[in-house]
Amino acid sequence: MQRRQPRPWDPYGKVYVLRLGHRPQRDKRITTHVALVARAFGANGFILEGVCDESVEKSLKRTLECWGGEMEYMCGVNGKRYVEKWRREGGEVIHLTMYGLPVDDVIDEIRTSTRPKLIVVGAGKVERYYYDNADYNVAIGNQPHSEVAALAILLDRLYRGRELYSIFYGAKTRIVPSKRGKTVTGGVEC
Repeated sequence: MQRRQPRPWDPYGKVYVLRLGHRPQRDKRITTHVALVARAFGANGFILEGVCDESVEKSLKRTLECWGGEMEYMCGVNGKRYVEKWRREGGEVIHLTMYGLPVDDVIDEIRTSTRPKLIVVGAGKVERYYYDNADYNVAIGNQPHSEVAALAILLDRLYRGRELYSIFYGAKTRIVPSKRGKTVTGGVEC
């Protein structure tokens, strides 16, 4: 899984998602969904903090093989060190939390910055370190909800919906939009 080139509508060139606190026995499905949303909604990379989970990696690789595109994947990373390195290299950190500022209050500022973006998505209780070291603590509403939904909304607002029309090169399978029924090209069952 390699880093893809930025799209013409993507001025950042580097948007990564850091997943914190993954618990392999409990979270493999939700973490896989975080990775798939990151890919589908325009992120360049997905980082799994602390552990490596073969099922998450396999699902992401299989999706890339069938549905195309490229994405950098890392696992077993020390989250705090990764955040520190990201900031040292000029990037900004966006922490998704229901305790943050409303997305509508900060999205224009985030969008106008051309600095690389690291979006931090927690599982369970997130350490205070991430709140204190984020450039933005962003809330998609202030009620309990899915981190998958929060990531999708943030990326959609960041890219203004343009990511929904991305063409993923190297796809063996593509869906042809239709009013009724299912039309799939490529003949490959994914």
